[in-house]
Parts: sequence; structure tokens; C-alpha cells
Amino acid sequence: MSLATNKMKVLAVDDNRTNLHILQVFLKKLGHEVILAENGEEAVRRFEADAPDLILLDIMMPVMDGFEAARRIKGLNSERWTPIIFLSALNRDENLVEGLDAGADDYLTKPVNFVVLEAKLRSVQRSLNMQQQAIDSLRRVQAISDNVLDAIVTIDEHGIIATVNRATERIFGWSTVEMEGKGIEMLMPAPYQAGHGSYISNYLNGGTAKAIGQERELEGLRKDGHRFPVTIGVTEITLDNKRMFIGVLRDVSAQKQAEQKLRDNARQLQAYYDQTQSEQQLAMKLMEKQLHRSGLKDSRLRYKVIAAENFSGDIVAASRSPEGRCFALLADATGHGLTAAISVLPVLAIFYRLARRNHSVREIVLELNQQLKESMPVGRFVAASLVCLDEITRTGEIWVGGTPEAFLFDRWGRSEKVFPSANLPLGIVDNAEMDCHPVAFTWSPESQIVLCSDGLLEANNRQGIQFGLAGLTTAAANTSPSNRFTEIDNALAKHREGTVAADDISLMIIDCP
Repeated sequence: MSLATNKMKVLAVDDNRTNLHILQVFLKKLGHEVILAENGEEAVRRFEADAPDLILLDIMMPVMDGFEAARRIKGLNSERWTPIIFLSALNRDENLVEGLDAGADDYLTKPVNFVVLEAKLRSVQRSLNMQQQAIDSLRRVQAISDNVLDAIVTIDEHGIIATVNRATERIFGWSTVEMEGKGIEMLMPAPYQAGHGSYISNYLNGGTAKAIGQERELEGLRKDGHRFPVTIGVTEITLDNKRMFIGVLRDVSAQKQAEQKLRDNARQLQAYYDQTQSEQQLAMKLMEKQLHRSGLKDSRLRYKVIAAENFSGDIVAASRSPEGRCFALLADATGHGLTAAISVLPVLAIFYRLARRNHSVREIVLELNQQLKESMPVGRFVAASLVCLDEITRTGEIWVGGTPEAFLFDRWGRSEKVFPSANLPLGIVDNAEMDCHPVAFTWSPESQIVLCSDGLLEANNRQGIQFGLAGLTTAAANTSPSNRFTEIDNALAKHREGTVAADDISLMIIDCP
């Protein structure tokens, strides 16, 4: 039947063709579609074939009477209500009762009063409209339910499954027919199976609600016997004065697997981190042993190295030759961290070996450069400042390659001499292409040599302003030699305001005796 036009498909059954014709004309005039049958057996066949909305059924007919036809039709039509109106000349009460018992919904005596029939048709139309609306609403709800990813299971107060949606079939592996009418325990593994019946009984008798109105994590049981994790939330409703329970179950197997994977990854990362930390601790101890040689304990020397990471690519070194000459080195490898620190280890070994043998600055520079050129990858190099002081002659030599310019400050902190960075860093070109000419100098009493890396000059404050050469020379001005290192260090710390160093920072001040 069309809800928009209220047009019905009517099955008219009568063994009298004249009566059938009259009914057909009347019904068509009202706008309905008419299907005709001349006996009960034919009526049953036409009902199955054409699914009419309404049946007008005569009682006294050959082959099969109306009572039997009504019983058979009602037996066939279990999901949809199809009203039957008996039309008969029999008007005794027992005929009316028998007709209603056979499944009829109304009764009209012959000859038919068409005014009454039209009124009954309108009444039937209203009832069918309401039925269709209910069917449409049910279909919408069912469509929504069937397209929900979670299983929705309805059970009665005895734990019997009343309805399931399609997701329940997919998740548990059972068909709807296999589940409906069975105990909900079929979807539960042990030990939940055994205790569920007593739990429902206890709850219905006033016991504590463990699952109603809250979400819990349990296990489900698939048809193949596989147990899997689910979350379940249960809501209680009352239908037709009966208490019902709606359970929404979500398969969380993928979520659990993802969580387990995350835990496994976390354990692996932690193990990797622990191993890395252990290796770094070992590397730091080795580096410390290489860096903190006895030469750095010289009372004429003050220095500081601030690493941007755990390891510093900046190094300082100092040593005295047997002849009494004082050698000092400040080096800055490309980058920072462990890779930069590793790059400067060969520099330390060569420096200390050649300084102890009293080699000249030029010889040390060339040896360092050749070793680094042969061992360092392309693009990796080491900037350095190398100083040698001869206390007997009060003369010195300095070579600056790639690091910022070095300074000779007098006793009042004034820049007495500047040594520009006039050479390439170590490890870029071969010795044959390297123009290695250290600068010779002399000094006045209480003078100091100041060396630093570019990390010190480029240190930013919170406003992004660099410390710079101005910060260094200003901090050194008007200071005594004994306090000069502290004043520069304090000025740098005040400038940085606790910010993290973007690059390794190193500073070295050497007293000229």
C-alpha cells in the first residue's frame, strides 16, 4: 500500500461472479487495485503470489470455504498484518464467532452495505498506515543497528537472546538464527558462562548491578572457540511489562594488539636507551681520560668547556715540553655531540705526543692537518688555535685556523694584540696546499692570551642577541689578570640567562709569565 495515496491492493474472494464484479467496480472507483479469486484455495494462492493489503472474503464457497482459507492465510502471514473482512449472508452469532476465531478482523453481512464497507475500508487504511509507519521505523532502526560496528545483543530476564544485529554475526561467527532463542552464555567463555545465570537472578531480586550502566572489559567466545577481549556496556529497559537488557559489545582485539605493540616497542626503546646510555657513559669516561690530562692543571691556565649535548666537539689541551716550553690548544670540530667529540680525539693524541717532544707550532699544525685530511670524511674538519710560549725568551708563536680571532690582553684588560683567523681549519686541504706560518709575538708583564670557540661569540640571549666580540672585550676591560676569566665567564652566563647552548662553547686564558 502506498502511504502517499492510501491506495490498497485488495483481494476480493467470492464464488459469485456478479458479486465479484460489483466489488471490483466499487473498489476501483475508490482508487484501489483489485485481485479476484472465486474460491478459498485460489484465494490462498493469490495471497501468496500478490501479497494484498486487505482481503474481502466470502464464507460459503466450493473447494475451500472462507473459514479454512482465513486460517491458512493467517498461518502464512506471520510478519505482516493483513486484515480479513468476511462477507457472508450468514448472520448468526455463531458464524461471527467462528469467523473471528478463524482469523477474521471484521465481518459484513450480505447484501453488502457499501457505505459501511467504505467506512470500514477507511478504518483499515488508517490501521495499515500506522502499521507501515511502524514497519518503516523498524527498518530504519534495524538499518542503523546493522551498520553499527559494535555488536548489539538484546536478552530477556532469563538471559535468552531476543535480537542481534549483523555486527554480532561478524564478531562472534554465529548466524542470527543460531543465536536468537539461545542463552547468552553461548557468547561467553569460562568462567563467565557458569556464573551469568545466577548474576541475572541475583540482580532481578535486588542485588548489586555489576554491569548495568557502565562499561566493563571482559572476554567473548567465538563460534570457533577463540576467546577475544571485548568491552561491554549494558542498559536495562522495560518492554510490554518485561525487563529486557541491551548489551553493546566491542571487539577490542586490534586495540589490545596495538597496545601490546606499543608496550613491546617501549621496552625495546628503553633497552636501546639503557644500552645507549651505558655506551655513552663508557665513551664519556674514555673522553674524560683523554681530555683531562695533567697539563690542564697548570696554574697559569684557566679554561671552560660547555657542551651543547652530552659530548663536546670543543676541546682544550695543554702540555709542557722537557725544555720548559708551554703549549696550549683550543679546537672545535664540525658539529657537536659524540660524532664531533670523536673527530677531535686524534687531535689530542698528536698534540700531546708532539708537544712532549718539543716540536714547533708549524710542525704540530702540519702533522694534525695531514692526519685529519687522511682520516676525516669529506666535509668534516677541525678549527683550532695553537699557542706556544717560551718563558725563557718571553716569546711566543700562535696559529689560528677557523676559530675566532685570538687576543693578547695587557694587565689592564686592554687588547694589546689581535691574532686574526687567517688560516683554513685542519683537515680541509693537503699540507702541500697549506700555507702554515705561525705568528710570532712577545708580551709585557701580566699579559694574557685569550682563545675561544665560535660557540662563545654566537651564544644568544633570550632576545636572540649574540654575545659577540664586544661582549668578550667589554667583560675583559678594566679587570685584573687574576679575575679576568671569572668576569668573562660571569658576563657570558648573565647574557645567556639560562638558555640552552646551541653550539659547544669553550674559553681558555693563558698567563704569559
